[in-house]
Parts: sequence; C-alpha cells; structure tokens
Amino acid sequence: MLERGQLHHRRSCRMPRTLSPDPRWLLLAVVVSAALTIAGGSGGPGPGWLPWVFKPLTTLLVIAYAATRAGDVPRRRRWVLAGLAWSLAGDVALLWPQSGFIFGLVSFLIAHLCYVAAFTATTRFGASPSAFATYAVVSAAILSQLWPHVPAGLRLPVLAYVVCLAAMAAQAAAWWWTCPPGSGRRGAGLAAVGGALFLASDTLLAFNKFAEPLPLASLWVLSTYWSAQWCIASALRPRAAG
Repeated sequence: MLERGQLHHRRSCRMPRTLSPDPRWLLLAVVVSAALTIAGGSGGPGPGWLPWVFKPLTTLLVIAYAATRAGDVPRRRRWVLAGLAWSLAGDVALLWPQSGFIFGLVSFLIAHLCYVAAFTATTRFGASPSAFATYAVVSAAILSQLWPHVPAGLRLPVLAYVVCLAAMAAQAAAWWWTCPPGSGRRGAGLAAVGGALFLASDTLLAFNKFAEPLPLASLWVLSTYWSAQWCIASALRPRAAG
C-alpha cells in the first residue's frame, strides 16, 4: 500500500510537466504565423488584415517559447523576456508605419538594452574588444550609406538606435567568443547568431524605408527578424530533465 501511494505521488508530481508546450510545435506555429504576416504585408498575396493579427501573435509565440526555457541564469532569462516584451510593443507600434515609427524605434532600442543586460549576466560588457570593433566598423559602413537618406529630424534617434543595436550584437558575440567550452557555449553562439540576424533585419528595414523599396521587403525583413528573436530565445537553457 505504501509503495502504491508513493507511485501515485510520483506520477502526480510529474503531471505538470506535460503542460509545457512542445518547442517543435511552437516553432511550427511561429513559422506559420510569420508566413501569414508576410503574406498579408505590403505587396503580399493575402488580405491586408493578416499582419494585424499574426504579427503580434508571432512574437507572443516566441515569448511563450522563451518562457518555457527556465533553466538559465535568472537575470538572463528575466532580461530576455523583457526584451521580447518590448519587441512586441515595437511590433504593434510599427503596424502604423508613419505615426508609430518613433514609438517603435524607442521600443526596440529598449529591447536591445534589455538584451545587452541579458548577455552580461555571466560575461562583462565589452569582454571582447575585437567583437565591438568589428560591429563598430560594420555599423559605420551601413550608416554611411544610409545617412544621406535619413530625414534630419530622425538622424539623432536613428544614430542612438544603431549604437544600441550594434552594442547588443557585439555583446552577444563577446559572450560567445569568451565563453569556455561546455553547455553554455551553444546558447552563447545562438545569441551571437541572433544579434547578427537582428542587424541584418534592421539594415534591410532601414534601406527599404529611407533609401528605396526593396523587392520582397516583408519576406526578408520579417524572416530575419523572427529568426533573430528565436535564436535569442533559444540562447536560454531549458529546464533540466528530472
């Protein structure tokens, strides 16, 4: 009788584990939701209301995925979730491309600062000067091409945003480059990929907005954007089995 009671207790303790969403299904949901957003975007084959539903939903699904990865350093997990929440605010703001642009820019700037805080949880800021030097050169090259097309009133906000974006990507790379071999290095590598993809996505977005329209802009901008967010969320370690 005691053994049967202990077995029932062990089973009841395991039951809540089945309530966590399967990451594979979350990834599939993100891909489908992102595809519907892109299909309804500018020039897409779908109806124009699709982004209003599926653009916020896609980021919410990434947040749900990040929330399941509860095995990481609490500070890193907290700041990654904060960065995703501010990204969601930016996504909603940019549904109004003109009137919501500044609020969206500020929201994503704060998101990048949150990611910087996350990536300094176990690695000091600027731990790899070469990573920061590399991203400084890349960002300066991009900005030099973009700068003549940016309206005068937006130049200061855009400059501040580029600095924060480059710092986030550089710190992610610094975390990876200085991380010793082990289980944490894989997460750091995913964060570094996410930072690079974020820079690529925002570069495409900026040239499409300020310079000249890009063919299939929604496809390239949003696919790299959500790939970046998924990689950053995947940098968090999942809860250990058992």
